Amino acid sequence: MSGATFFRSRWVERPGHVRELEQTALPQGFRAAGVAAGIKPEGLDVGVLVSDVEATASAARFTTNARQGAPVIVSREQALDRLRAIVANSGNSNTGLGERGLAIARNSRAVAAEALGVEEERIGLASTGVIARELPEDALLSGIRAAAERLGPDARGFSEAILTSDRGPKRACLEVELPSGTVRLAAQAKGAGMISPRFATMLCFVECDADMDAQTVDLLTGVCVQRSFDRISVDGQLSTSDTVFVIANGAAGVRVEPETEDELRLGEALDALMRQLALEIVADGEGCRRVGRVVVRGAVEDVERVARAVADSPLVKTALHGADPNFGRIMQAAGQALIGRPFVVDLAIEGRQVVAAGEEVPLSEADWRELEELVQADEVEYELSIPGSGGETEVYFSDLSPAYAEFNSAYTS
Repeated sequence: MSGATFFRSRWVERPGHVRELEQTALPQGFRAAGVAAGIKPEGLDVGVLVSDVEATASAARFTTNARQGAPVIVSREQALDRLRAIVANSGNSNTGLGERGLAIARNSRAVAAEALGVEEERIGLASTGVIARELPEDALLSGIRAAAERLGPDARGFSEAILTSDRGPKRACLEVELPSGTVRLAAQAKGAGMISPRFATMLCFVECDADMDAQTVDLLTGVCVQRSFDRISVDGQLSTSDTVFVIANGAAGVRVEPETEDELRLGEALDALMRQLALEIVADGEGCRRVGRVVVRGAVEDVERVARAVADSPLVKTALHGADPNFGRIMQAAGQALIGRPFVVDLAIEGRQVVAAGEEVPLSEADWRELEELVQADEVEYELSIPGSGGETEVYFSDLSPAYAEFNSAYTS
């Protein structure tokens, strides 16, 4: 991603008051580093990020899976409204190790607190990689100490230290013009497999140098996560380690008050940032060739179920991979989610209606050829109208390829 335009998807518009900066840059008052501690066979695998401002506000969101990794469990014990630092590792996810895993997580927190001069309760933890494999504690702790000694105003190493099966880092830094002044917003994310639309298998860390109350940070985080990471699917599998941390330290000297134009514009920037990162995760789905977007309108109680049925259907996903406008598969998935309801459904693919009131719309040979060409794009949109009104939702999803099966058949998790 480095050097490329960050806002690349046609489904995410860069707000007019937002300018892209070097993607590895950090807002004022933040430092980060990544090191190779030997948890993975090669590459960076331990990252540390810290705010140098004492009066830092924060918010967090975690996986909803009943089985949770030790870093998630320990992070939930923290002062989540005033975190100052993040410690993350890749390679082994520290999940399924029982009390041993919890001890490793708490020891890593203690080592980070000493190395950074930050209270233990103000350090968030994150971990990603193979599940139920022993995390080498000595390597993790030495990696934390080494990263703490190399901290600088650049997120390159940190963003690379959190990667697992990702093709490359997912990161951005934005300059945001607010009525009260200019602030920076940056983020680093990872994720490629074990992605569910209820909350992606992913890590995302967001830094902002605006001055905000913790309640404002939490409100913006919740709204933007719901519109981004809650809206994506690679394989419908809910991870044990999903984590989002958003930290604001006020180093820019620009105050963002609740229910003001400043809050609205910052929220628009954060929303665009998270939505693009979420789409980067879907596009990076293991073996992915294309990204689909399914939009469902109809009864409030049905739209979410139908959208997820379509997004998680292996038949729909393989058709997307093969650029096959096989709308029968979409109808099957929708019908499966509408058992007991009248099947009066309309479907359009890339704006071309192919089903009306549950019945196929006859297409000429030329129209069908045009549709076949349209679904060869990197991004393909499906719009469904189902019985009822008042509800609308969307899910972004990857295709399903032979490469996904090959990769995961050999991945110990």
